[in-house]
Amino acid sequence: MTFSLGIVGAGQFSGQFATLFQAHPGVSAVYVTDLLPERAEQLAAAQGLAGTFPSYQAMLESEDVDAVAIFTQRWTHGPLVLQGLNAGKHVYSAVPMAISTEEIAAIIDAVKATGLTYMMGETSEYNPATVHARNQIAEGAFGRLFYAEGDYVHDMDLGFYEAYQYSGGENWKATASYPPLLYPTHAVGGVLGAWRTHAVSVSAIGVVDDRGDGVFDKEISQFGNDFSNATALFEVAGGGSFRTNEFRRVGYPSHIRESRFRFFGTEASMEQLATVALWQDKKGVKDISELLEPKPTMSPDDPSLQHIAPELRAAFTSGSAPVHDRARLPREFDHLHNGHEGSHHFLVDDFVTAVNERTLPSVNAWVAARYTLPGIIAHESARQGGVRLEIPDFGDAPQ
Repeated sequence: MTFSLGIVGAGQFSGQFATLFQAHPGVSAVYVTDLLPERAEQLAAAQGLAGTFPSYQAMLESEDVDAVAIFTQRWTHGPLVLQGLNAGKHVYSAVPMAISTEEIAAIIDAVKATGLTYMMGETSEYNPATVHARNQIAEGAFGRLFYAEGDYVHDMDLGFYEAYQYSGGENWKATASYPPLLYPTHAVGGVLGAWRTHAVSVSAIGVVDDRGDGVFDKEISQFGNDFSNATALFEVAGGGSFRTNEFRRVGYPSHIRESRFRFFGTEASMEQLATVALWQDKKGVKDISELLEPKPTMSPDDPSLQHIAPELRAAFTSGSAPVHDRARLPREFDHLHNGHEGSHHFLVDDFVTAVNERTLPSVNAWVAARYTLPGIIAHESARQGGVRLEIPDFGDAPQ
């Protein structure tokens, strides 16, 4: 079986995925639309896509498109996903799932009502550290896991100014103030992608920005946000806790590794820094850095990446790590670019397989809610000075 796909948003991120979706043997054709028609035309011409649509609505009304993949700005995903599902299309969405509890609940209701496939493309699901921790947990190597940490540490100076200017136009400072905890899924998903539990409560602290350049300025921010850094401590079901950091002003080489993780159990622990990863137990320490290190599949100087800030290019060029099991992937991907520590190939294959075989994808609506909602509640906790708040849960996906 095959299906046709419409890509929504022809910005810096979507072109890399357009290549992979088009190469996948389970996809028959790829179309694209963008609010700036010239960007859609350029992407379609550069990659030989099946065509463009003048608007998202036109794409949804077309019988030539069976599914949509949404690569638009972060706060727009919820409404666009709902439009897609209600129009009878399967939906792949970039992160985050949505920015409110109400939007998340509506998406889950729509998936239930339509029976269509929804998947959130959380890269941390296939982050090598998450994959290795998930494997070790399944084997019982940690003993009882009781604590974990997930950080998404990406300084604004390392590519984000350019990215927001590219996507936000003249009003880019209003959108560059996007609250860090409303983009939680790289950190939260990296922890919960290994530790199959869910957060039940949170206390969070936000750090008010002091750069003074109009970014993270409440008077300019369309989100009324002045936090540039935030830390959240979550309680999990079954006992234990995990902590996440969302930092946008930080002295850290995020172009080397922007997401990093730590897991602690009663028998062993695992810790990851920018260039080093360690497995530790009561006998000693083992360096597992090579096991988790993806090897680049394309040069950061490749012409297809010229529109992306140099500091962001590593996210689009990483290959697979030794811990990744590539046996399940189509051979068409063997020599294609990868990204975000080797996750892109797996995410595309997960969605295509789920649509064609009518199975639940890895990060289905219920999993996506558990990766996204904790950050939404954490941001509210930070706004209230760290008060501990309960986190709603929509349960497990129906089998």
